[in-house]
Amino acid sequence: MTLSSVVAALPQYAVGEQIGEGGMGVVYGGVHRQLGRPVAIKRLPHAVAEDPRMSERFEHEARLLARLDHPHIVPVYDYVRQQGEHLLVMERLDGGTVWSRFSQDGLTAQQSCGIVLATLSGLHAAHEAGVLHLDVKPKNLLFTSTGVVKVADFGISQVVSEGATLVTHGGAVLGTPAYIAPEQAMGNALTPAADVYATGTVLYELLSGDLPFERGGGPLAMIQKRVYQDPRPLRNVPEPLAGVVMRSIARDPGARYRNAETFAIDLAGAAGTLFGPDWLTRLGIPVHLAPQVSASSTRPSLRPVERDTLSLSQQPIRATLVDPVPAARLSGSSTLVPASSVIKPPSTPWALWLVAAVALLALVAVPFLVSGRELVKVTTNLANPVQESGNQLVVTLAGIELANVQRGPGGFELPGATRWIVGGAVTAAADGREFLLVSDRTPWLSIMGTGSALLLLFTLAYLESNLRALRRRQTGVAAVIASVPLGFGLGLAVWLLVSVLRTSEPTLPIALTCGVLGAAAALSASLASKRV
Repeated sequence: MTLSSVVAALPQYAVGEQIGEGGMGVVYGGVHRQLGRPVAIKRLPHAVAEDPRMSERFEHEARLLARLDHPHIVPVYDYVRQQGEHLLVMERLDGGTVWSRFSQDGLTAQQSCGIVLATLSGLHAAHEAGVLHLDVKPKNLLFTSTGVVKVADFGISQVVSEGATLVTHGGAVLGTPAYIAPEQAMGNALTPAADVYATGTVLYELLSGDLPFERGGGPLAMIQKRVYQDPRPLRNVPEPLAGVVMRSIARDPGARYRNAETFAIDLAGAAGTLFGPDWLTRLGIPVHLAPQVSASSTRPSLRPVERDTLSLSQQPIRATLVDPVPAARLSGSSTLVPASSVIKPPSTPWALWLVAAVALLALVAVPFLVSGRELVKVTTNLANPVQESGNQLVVTLAGIELANVQRGPGGFELPGATRWIVGGAVTAAADGREFLLVSDRTPWLSIMGTGSALLLLFTLAYLESNLRALRRRQTGVAAVIASVPLGFGLGLAVWLLVSVLRTSEPTLPIALTCGVLGAAAALSASLASKRV
C-alpha cells in the first residue's frame, strides 16, 4: 500500500515524511490540522490487517494502550482502522533515543540508572493495566525535548507474535534477539518478568558497553545463548548495583524480580548507596517514581562508598557494539515459525566426557593395581632411632630424598622434618639393602597422609568451580589451561593417598602416570563443559 492510503485514513492530520522504521512497522511524522500538535503515526505491518484474528486482537490492545496515562509512556492519541490500514497516532518525541545517546556521546552510570528507573516506572504502570511490552530495547526508549524518558511501542510485539518469538525460515527474528527473555524465545507463558529481563539487559549494556553474552553468530545463535547459557558477570561495577542487574537477567524467571516495581526499588536503593541519597536530584533527568521507589532511592547509605565508585559515576560509557542484530521485517508474505521449533539445545560432547570418565577411572585404578615393588616392611616408631644394620640410611619418597643419615650410638636417628613427612611407607636403603620403612603412627598425623587428602579436596573444589564457570560462560580459555595443572595435582593426590593407606611403595613412574591421567580427565571435562 502507498502513503496515499495513510493520508486518506487520517484526514484530520497532515501526514509528513517517514521518520522511522522497524520490524513492527513504519513511523511517519504528522501534525493535527486543527490543534497544530505534532504527532508520530505508526503504520502497522500489512500482515496485521490481512489476518482477521490478529487485527481484532490489536484493536483490543489499542484500546488498552489508549488508556495508559503515565509520564514515562508515549501516549496514544488515536487509533484508526480503515481502508486496510492500522494506524496508531502518538506523541512525537524529538529528543532522540537512548541508543543514539549511548552510541554517540555515552551515558554515565547515574544517567543509565535514572533512565532505567523511568523505564521501569512506565512498564509497571502498563503491567498493572494488563499490557506487556515484550520489545524493550534502547531504541524504544525515547527522550522528549526536555529530557523526559518515555517508553514506546507497547504491546505491538505481543499482538503480532502472541508472546512467543517468531522467526522466518531464513533465520531472521521478529523482535530484537539481543534483549529477548528465554521464556519468550521458547513460547512459554509470559509475565512481567519478561520485560524485567529485557530492561535488565538494557541496564547491563548501558553500564558495561556490551551485552551479557559472547558475541558471534546470527540472531538464532543469540537466542540460543539466552535460552541455554547464564549471562556473564557484570564486571567493573561495584555491589550492590551489579547484584541487582544480575538478578534482573537471571535465566529462570522465578529467580528474577517478580515485577518492574520490585526491580526499581532495589535499583533505586543500590544507586542511592553508590551515588548518594540525592543522586536523582543532581542527575537532571526528570524521573517520576512511586513513593516506595523514591523512598528507597533517598534512603541513607548503609555501606561505605568504594573508591572506584567515582570513576564509575563520572565517566560516560559508550556502546562497544554496532547496532544489535536488526529485527525481521513483517510482511504479508512472511513465513513465520516459533523460535522454539528452530533452535536446538547445544549438543553434548559425549566423546570428551567419555575420555574424561575413562581417564578418571584409570586414575583411581592404577594405584591399586600397580603398587611398586614387593619389599620387606619395617614398621617402627620414627620418633626413636631406626634399629637397622648398616652405617648409612637413605630414605626416599618417589625418588625424592627425605633423609641421608649416618648410624649413631642408638641407631639411625631421622631428622624431625622427615618424621613429620612420613606416613604409610617410604623406600629406605641401608648399605644397599632396600626395604619399606613404615611409620607406626596413624597416617593422618603425617604430611603424606593429611597433605594428600587436603590436596585432593583442593583440586576437586577448584576443578568443580572451573567446570561450573565454563558451563555458565563466566570464563574461557584461561580456565581450560588451568585445568591441566589442577588435574595433574588431582592425580598426584590420589596416588599418594592410596599409597599411604595401602602402605605400598610410592614410586615415581606411578606418580607420573596418575598425574597425566588426572590432567587428561580434567582437560577433557573442561573442553566438554566449554562446548555445552
